[in-house]
Amino acid sequence: MTRDLDKRIIPPMTTAIVHHTIFQEHDTGPGHPESSSRYSTVMKALKSDQGLWTRLLEIEAREAPRGDVQACHSPQLYKNVERVVSEGLGFLDADTAVSMHSLQAALRGAGAACQAIDAVLERRAQNAFVPVRPPGHHATAERSMGFCLFNNVAVAARYAQRNYPEIERVAIVDWDVHHGNGTQGIFYDDPTVFFFSMHQYPWYPGTGARGETGMGRGAGFTLNVPVKAQTRAAEQSRMFDAALESMSSSFKPDLIMISAGFDSHRADPLGQLTLEDEDFIRFTRTVKEWAQATCEGRIISCLEGGYNLDTLGQTVRAHVAELARNDLS
Repeated sequence: MTRDLDKRIIPPMTTAIVHHTIFQEHDTGPGHPESSSRYSTVMKALKSDQGLWTRLLEIEAREAPRGDVQACHSPQLYKNVERVVSEGLGFLDADTAVSMHSLQAALRGAGAACQAIDAVLERRAQNAFVPVRPPGHHATAERSMGFCLFNNVAVAARYAQRNYPEIERVAIVDWDVHHGNGTQGIFYDDPTVFFFSMHQYPWYPGTGARGETGMGRGAGFTLNVPVKAQTRAAEQSRMFDAALESMSSSFKPDLIMISAGFDSHRADPLGQLTLEDEDFIRFTRTVKEWAQATCEGRIISCLEGGYNLDTLGQTVRAHVAELARNDLS
């Protein structure tokens, strides 16, 4: 069967949703912003749009094997998460709470991102969204932090490179209000992964200055766009477009991943940026256009931040609807 014929028998724009109810069992305790309700809110919003939900490919997440996680994280980090969860100690750091189901949730979260890779590379879906908890982009090679246990996007990027010969170069686009320090650090000296983050600055975790551009062979393959609090959405959109244009001029990815943080929404309690749903739709469309031009439309989007339960569901629904939309005109 030719590759072109294979394309014709696959729905032209199927979006996979890879998830598991264990994401809701990662209990961070009362009052914690990264709450179990984030997952239920997102899933309720997606399922309530029957016109959208019936067009999605639903996949149940499996746990990532230890080897896939340790392709990005040290054995010591993995053992520390195991120990803290099993001993019921409650916290990996001051912000990162865990409970008895947290390791299972984190393993299925990393596994879900890898299964999203499988779905897209096996041509069961054009792109995928993972409504994962706990989030991942702050987790470094050596440390769980900032609500994050394992770095879902990083683990999936490495998984794609290790398991699919056609995936040599990966672009990661992070629009969370907080800088993706963990993802940046994991790939900082790697020219095969281009990491771009647009984030409020200065803000947690304090990294992501414009001068952080990579090191060694990875020099020039990190792009940070720090944004001042209360920057107008139109200006932020201009900055986003300019960054993607700069990336696309020097890097042709075989796969694009999105760290989809929605805490840059104007209503979010943990950020001070001014984006609204239509801005996230526009960002998604721009990334889709780049993916169509460079990597056969392959996009994996993983949930990061987003803490206003009154707005998160609708914002995620709008993002997924844009991923699933066929018409790019």
